[in-house]
Parts: sequence; C-alpha cells; structure tokens
Amino acid sequence: MELSMSSRFRSSELHLFCRALGTPLKVRPYHHLPIILRPKLKPTPIVSVPKTRVLITAKKRSSIEGVSEEMNAIASQSLDSASARRRVRSAFLDVQQQLDHCLFKIAPTGIRTEEWYEKNSRGLEIFSKCWLPKPGIRTKGSLCFCHGYGDTCTFFFEGIAKQIAASGYAVYALDYPGFGLSDGLHGYISSFDELVDDVIDHYTKIKGRPELRGLPHFILGQSMGGAVTLKAHLKEPSGWDGVILVAPMCKIAEDVTPPPAVLKVLTLLSKAMPKAKLFPQKDLAELAFRDSRKRKMAAYNVISYNDQMRLRTAVELLEATSDIEMQLEKVSSPLLILHGAADKVTDPLVSQFLYEKASSKDKTLKLYEEGYHCILEGEPDDRIFTVLRDIIAWLDSHCSLNRGSLNIKVPSSGGEN
Repeated sequence: MELSMSSRFRSSELHLFCRALGTPLKVRPYHHLPIILRPKLKPTPIVSVPKTRVLITAKKRSSIEGVSEEMNAIASQSLDSASARRRVRSAFLDVQQQLDHCLFKIAPTGIRTEEWYEKNSRGLEIFSKCWLPKPGIRTKGSLCFCHGYGDTCTFFFEGIAKQIAASGYAVYALDYPGFGLSDGLHGYISSFDELVDDVIDHYTKIKGRPELRGLPHFILGQSMGGAVTLKAHLKEPSGWDGVILVAPMCKIAEDVTPPPAVLKVLTLLSKAMPKAKLFPQKDLAELAFRDSRKRKMAAYNVISYNDQMRLRTAVELLEATSDIEMQLEKVSSPLLILHGAADKVTDPLVSQFLYEKASSKDKTLKLYEEGYHCILEGEPDDRIFTVLRDIIAWLDSHCSLNRGSLNIKVPSSGGEN
C-alpha cells in the first residue's frame, strides 16, 4: 500500500510547541533605553545600564482536588532539584496508592519490589526500581522500561509493572537524569545521546545479573521513551530479544518542523541559554486521557515535569527524532507497536510509517479504536487490561518457559563465564 501521509503527521509531545517555532520569536524587552541627543561640544556622560536578564519562572501547579492545603503546598514547591522531588514523592506515596484507578485497586499482591540509586558515568544518582514475580513463580524473561517526557517510573507504571510481573516477568525501570527521582535539573535534557547511553549502560548491568542470565530480554518504551528505546536498539541492534513501543515518538511532522534557518537560530540560542523555558507547554492531560475520571488522577503524579519545555531539551528532541526517522529501515528486532487510533499527542500514522519502514521480519502493529495517547493509563478499565493482555501475550510468544527461572540458571549456547 502506498503511503502518502507526510502532510498528515502530527508530532509527538513536540507538536504542541513546534508550531511556535515557525513564527518569529517575540522578545519582551525588560529595559527601554531612551535615545538622548546631546550637543557635540559637551562630553557624553558614562551611563551605567543594568544588564538584561532572562527570567526563568516555574509555572504554578494547579491545586489537586481531594488533598489538604498542606499537601497542595508541598506539591507546589519548586521541583528543580532531585532532593525536592524525592521529598514530595514521599509525602504523596500513600495518597497515590489509594487512588480509585484500576492500576492501583486491582494490582496483584505478592509482587516483590526493590528501589535503589546508582551513579551513572557522570556521577549523577539514577533512581531504579524492579518488580519481581511472586516467590515460586518461574521467571520467563526481563522487561526494561523507558518512560515518556516529563514522566517517572513511580506512578502509573507501578500498576502496569505489577501486572506484567504477575505474569512471570522481572520488570525493571529507571528515571532519566532530570526526571522523576534521579539527579539533574528538572525537565532538562542536555544530550539525548547521553540519556540513551545512560539507559544502555544501566540495563546492560541489569541483564548481566546472575538470576537473569540465559533469559530473553525485552525493552518497552512509551511516547518519548519510544524514541529512547529505538535509539538504544539502533546503537545495539542485537541487545534485545524484542522491542515494544507504546505511542512512540519517532517522527516530527513536516508541517510543524521549524524551517532550517529557524532551527539554526534555536540551536544557537540553546547553547547560549540551554536551560531557559521558552516554549509554552499545553496541558496534555485532556489529549492524553480519554477517561475524564482518570484524567483528574494525573494531577497526583506530583513529580512529573509539566512546566514550559527548556530550550536545549526541545532542540535535542527535534534532533533525536530526525536521526531516528532517517534510520527506521535499520529497526530489525522483533517489534510490537501499540497505539490509540485517536491519539492527538503522537500520530498513529507515524506508528504505521515505522511499521512499514522497519526491516524487522517479525513485527506487529495494533491500533485501538478511539484510544487516546495513554492507552495504558487513561482509557476505560477494560481497554487498559486489553492492552496489558496484548503485551503479555506477545512476550509469552517470544520467550520459552524452559529457558530459565529465578532459581534455575540455564547457560546460553556459548556457556557461562
């Protein structure tokens, strides 16, 4: 089937601010200096002019319904530092687990969990968590998760991970530098390639654990995490036994991509003031969550980044998706792509484009009728569990139960060292 979709592609998280890139930047002057004409014979006095400053202010977080003023005050503090995000997460942990959401209320019991911090190659503390099957349940394989832009692995994914772990998989996740509970300025990506390298290094260590040797290893990326996952696969094509993408960010629409001249200016600006918050960020909850009741619960994800996108972050995402788009034919791993058919954050046609371009011989695309962006968190309960069953069924079909378990280590064909 011939695809003629370039003009119809919406972008990923970027599509909500990229339109602004094609318009002239309007700079509000902070100082207006009058021009004063003086007689030529009189010396011109030296005037001290205050320096112009770029003010970076945090967007005030909306009040969260159903919690006290004290808790709202905690949630509204600046989350630029990891220490602040960790304090806020601790304060809301019990409240989150009591939410009337199927991922929390119907979460399997007996799942073993562990949280830890590990320093990356640049000395930043990276938050990690795992969810393991109940004792006595054979472990079929491992699944490593890459979260979306602004998100964390400690909120909705908790319930998702427990469901997958209950089906016999060891699930691992991390927060990228600058997101969730990991070190780094909130919402700031200085280098997308460095972020991907952090993910590769971290999950390489996970896959090397004695209890996981000989088992198949899968990676799951959601939204921007889909771009992280694809880059990780492209850097190490044989690193995974299968790739799962949920509403992936892998192409920016041509009609919202900034012209080369504008992109060049933005790139230069990103070097001069990379951490500046210059792009308006529309609230994505209405576009991401089809279920209005679940949409309100998104506010309880108190350590998510929902402020204006930082300039360097925006440029990095644009460059990353451009790089991925040029290499889609190199995607060769067994591939499962899941997307809501009514997604207005990342276009399902982009997922179809990826499906058509990927060289994978084993590839599946599933589109869910009327589904929005967050098909694992924001849909009606039955749809959420349908998507989860599809993921687990695909995992089951791509690994063998007799390859290993938590208690039995089966060497690979080359033997163990």
